[in-house]
Amino acid sequence: MPNEAANQEQTFLMDLLKAIYQNQEIYPLLQHNLSKINDNLALMLRKWVSDRFAQEPTKAINIARVIVKLSTIIQGFEQGNRASNLEIAIAGYETVLQVCTHQAFPREWDIVQQALVTAYQQRQQIFSRNMAELREQTVQTQSQINILTEKLQQELKQANLQINGLTTVITQLEHKEVNSEFKTEIASLIAEVQNLKQRQVCVEQFTTTTNGSPKTEQFNIAIFYDIENLTMGRNNPNLNFSLKQIQTDIENTTQVNKIAIQCAYADWSDSRLKLLKNEIQELGIEAIQIFDYSYKRNAADMQLAIDVMELAQSRPTLQVFVIVSGDGAFAALAKKLHEYGKTVIGCAYEGQINRILKSVCDRFIPIPDPQIQIPTPPSTLTPLKRG
Repeated sequence: MPNEAANQEQTFLMDLLKAIYQNQEIYPLLQHNLSKINDNLALMLRKWVSDRFAQEPTKAINIARVIVKLSTIIQGFEQGNRASNLEIAIAGYETVLQVCTHQAFPREWDIVQQALVTAYQQRQQIFSRNMAELREQTVQTQSQINILTEKLQQELKQANLQINGLTTVITQLEHKEVNSEFKTEIASLIAEVQNLKQRQVCVEQFTTTTNGSPKTEQFNIAIFYDIENLTMGRNNPNLNFSLKQIQTDIENTTQVNKIAIQCAYADWSDSRLKLLKNEIQELGIEAIQIFDYSYKRNAADMQLAIDVMELAQSRPTLQVFVIVSGDGAFAALAKKLHEYGKTVIGCAYEGQINRILKSVCDRFIPIPDPQIQIPTPPSTLTPLKRG
């Protein structure tokens, strides 16, 4: 029963904290309760610690030290589910930082921060390993499907040959004067042909299914628009492009099923981008407001790269990442996405895209180069005075 299980986990957590507070050996307690060391325990620990900090602020630092010790032990515990062990440890470290601030307890804060960074790294390693195993299983499964499909196609080819041969024999026999024995043989041959045709239909249907046609619709694509690159700078922004047309061209590529996420990065407080802002709202694109951190650093590029990598790790269903920018700085991002098994599509002005970025993308979608009107300079000639 859910309530009974929750009560048992609550009791187990209290037993752990009590044993640590009394400096008792807790490994036997952990080994006998492996099923209770799970993600629910991490949530329970967060809530319990936050409640105790609020109820007993004078004892908060002592409680925090007990939680840090528990997190350290759980982080190093090799049995059970390692991913759950790390979630519990991270929950403890993060909650402790509510009271263990850098100003009040600099030494303890530094220890917790270092332990938290190590736990984050270990969690990332587990996630990467699981993703690699999943990709390997997918490759093996696809390989098995390909082998089976090839065998079925060979069987289908053989069945076609047999049908053609039997049909020829039946035709020849039908043109001869035959006795009852031959008529029985013809009927038997016709029945065999019908069975082969039924088998042929089944094989064709199965082959079509395993080849994935028609494909299953999935929300598998994320699109990221570098607006400053599209407008070709801020001083005199070019607005002679269609986000709707760009989106349509992306949707028409073979790797794309359905769009799950679209983000456009710009300083949207710039009044000159008002027309674009209206268009992205119509297209369901999320406007990401960016303010530059300094004159020389492009905050939009940095935020775009951060968001892409976060989604690549947290959303395994996203398999296709489209970067609408010709900026060569995104070449490194594309290579990193390949390490995660993702498909990268570049989309930019044909004459403005960095050649390295284009070479590392799995596909490139060109945007027609804008027709920039060059203003006519004012005449410097002065009229001659008469007279």
